[in-house]
Amino acid sequence: MKGGPGWHPLLPRSFFARTILLVLLVTLFSKLLTMFYLMSNEDLLVDRQYSHGTAMLIGSYWAAGPETRADIEKMTGMMLVPHYQVPPGEVHWPYTGIFTNQLRAELGDRTEVRVRIQGEPSIWVHQPAYQDNWLKVPLYAHPLRGQRIWMVVLWFVLIGILSTAAAWIFVRQLNKPLKKLEQAARRIGRGQSVRLLDTNCPAEIAEVYRAFNQMAQDVEQANRDRSMLLAGVSHDLRTPLTRMRLSTELLSSAEPDLTEGMIRDIEDMDAILDQFMAFMRDGSTEAVEPEDINDIIMEVVAPLNTGEEKVRLCLEPVPKIKLRRLSIKRVMSNLIDNALHHGGSGIEVCTYVTRAAAQPYLVVAVLDRGPGIDPTECESLFVPFTRGDRARTTTGTGLGLAIVKRIAETHGATVQLLNRSGGGTEARLSFPI
Repeated sequence: MKGGPGWHPLLPRSFFARTILLVLLVTLFSKLLTMFYLMSNEDLLVDRQYSHGTAMLIGSYWAAGPETRADIEKMTGMMLVPHYQVPPGEVHWPYTGIFTNQLRAELGDRTEVRVRIQGEPSIWVHQPAYQDNWLKVPLYAHPLRGQRIWMVVLWFVLIGILSTAAAWIFVRQLNKPLKKLEQAARRIGRGQSVRLLDTNCPAEIAEVYRAFNQMAQDVEQANRDRSMLLAGVSHDLRTPLTRMRLSTELLSSAEPDLTEGMIRDIEDMDAILDQFMAFMRDGSTEAVEPEDINDIIMEVVAPLNTGEEKVRLCLEPVPKIKLRRLSIKRVMSNLIDNALHHGGSGIEVCTYVTRAAAQPYLVVAVLDRGPGIDPTECESLFVPFTRGDRARTTTGTGLGLAIVKRIAETHGATVQLLNRSGGGTEARLSFPI
């Protein structure tokens, strides 16, 4: 498994340094965009000068006498209009604010200003001395072109795109190695051997990877030691058990009833050792290959249906999925044997494909018509060495369903025990497709 996204050797490896560098680059580029915007919008200065000239013209108009005002109106097009003829103003940020603030600064805070560029571009100014009249000042539209607002919008869009791209890069460089760590942890949980390369990822993630690799190595070593210990115990116990069985069979002529019971006990002990070994192995070392689970089920059921049909098959065509063949055979054998032992007649094995939350699943259901189980025990029955009530279990090691659950989890599958309507139990395996 490869490490995180590659970076140039000259770039820093720590997340802190990379984040600082990224923020500096974003800030620098935003400043460049701001400079470009101001340099390309020098008409803002023209707008300020235009508003200043308008304020001076209005001041001169009111400072002049009646005859001079008439001359000014004739030359400039200015005129007094009643308030009901004044249209509502328009807002063209930031240009409207430039006009309004400049005029109020020079004519007084009580000055009302309305600006329009649609139709007949004009500025309407009202002061308390005008009474109900407004002074209309013709406006050249060029310094206050409405389409200039799109340059501001474009500037913000560019800044937004840059910020989003920078955030995406940052989150990606953080999320990708964490995603790899999550996948590796899942593989470790399924018993697979995983090592994470820490050559191209940030320094902090590299430390986490090295700690994870050490943990994975320790877990694998512990599993090897456990398997070796159990294999040694099994081997050492089977030797005296074999001698005991031979000695018991030699004594069978003297005490046949006693020796038969002793032989059954020895066979039970041997079966218990087999169950322990099966639980510890869990098939994690077996190769995973695409298999048709229907073929595996038919192989398991064929010996049971010799002579008469003990297990009915209701197998629908299903896609091949990646399985450990021997492990799944062990799962099916345990579930079917459990159903035969506790369910009596009416045993069925069904396969079909279903969908839950947009995720397709291949379902294997083992059905019986036994007495069912206590709903409160559905989960606890999968715990090692746990037996159900007398309606379901009277003998055994309590490892059968635990082995089923463990092997199912190594395949990413789930296993459930459900009570059926009309009586009986359904053991359901769900494999994600």
